[in-house]
Amino acid sequence: IGSNVTRNFTNQFVQPPWRVAIWSVAYSSVLAVAVFGNLIVIWIILAHKRMRTVTNYFLLNLAFSDASMAAFNTLINFIYATHGEWYFGEVYCKFHNFFPVTAVFASIYSMSAIAVDRYMAIIHPLKPRLSATATKVVIVCIWALAVILAFPLCFYSTTRTMPRRTVCYVAWPRPSEDSFMYHIIVTVLVYMLPLVVMAITYTIVGVVKMMIVVVVTFALCWLPYHVYFIVTGVNKRLNKWKSIQQVYLSVLWLAMSSTMYNPIIYCCLNGRFRAGFKRAFRWCPFIQVSSYDELELRPTRLHPRNQSSMCTLSRIDTSQRTSLNQQDQLKPASQLQNIPNQHMLVFSTGIT
Repeated sequence: IGSNVTRNFTNQFVQPPWRVAIWSVAYSSVLAVAVFGNLIVIWIILAHKRMRTVTNYFLLNLAFSDASMAAFNTLINFIYATHGEWYFGEVYCKFHNFFPVTAVFASIYSMSAIAVDRYMAIIHPLKPRLSATATKVVIVCIWALAVILAFPLCFYSTTRTMPRRTVCYVAWPRPSEDSFMYHIIVTVLVYMLPLVVMAITYTIVGVVKMMIVVVVTFALCWLPYHVYFIVTGVNKRLNKWKSIQQVYLSVLWLAMSSTMYNPIIYCCLNGRFRAGFKRAFRWCPFIQVSSYDELELRPTRLHPRNQSSMCTLSRIDTSQRTSLNQQDQLKPASQLQNIPNQHMLVFSTGIT
């Protein structure tokens, strides 16, 4: 989301080649894992009807925003922060400053939407859940609000050609005051507020392990970034500190790395996503797709297309139901009346 080097019109930060090589590997790794991993997540959700739930639609939106930000901004941010020179023209300068705020907004508010959906399902179980159409409307609204919030960056971004280099920066009407105030607004709306909402909702309704890990990972990755801009906004002399470039590259890498962790978390903590990843990598000789993995993603009649995140039939309950039904067929009618109702449908509130 911009670079601190835009304030300096002389290229004072020159790094040795070995350090540039290390940072190049670090940023390239983020790009590769984030884009490839999130594209697989998108494929898993779209290619399997059983995965098309309200929660997973929001996860799809999260994966799309993460993959997009990694593809369009990670390496560009790194190149500009390392060289201090803008090579990509004024149009991309506007997009470069505009899109990361938009994508991060879409990511964290997709997480918030999942938390609110879970809250409504637990606290108000008799109210109808979001349909697939309503979920898509919510996602469109999230992106619309994200565009509105990030629009000032697009509007005021420009390039400036200096004697030795070209820079991309946000030409605020009042550079010092407007820049700092905007970062405060972004920190509140795109970091603090949604995290507070999610903390409250998950505290009230209970913890979904996978989503808690996703939210905590996001919070930890972006905290140093927001702190960096607030601190350097308060004490502008820090921008001339010799080591500030390394600090910025570190916090920027950590923030950009948030785009690559979610697919790993899904694979580790969710059986259906793990089965999906196995299917995606089944061409690898050491990846074996079991019959259980195939069953995880197989659509069933008990899973309607527009089901919400709350209407996921547990596999354990299904197997118990089948077993008990088979036993019931072998018993006389008089004994069936005394069988406890152990095989009623149980609806899970977890991630599907």
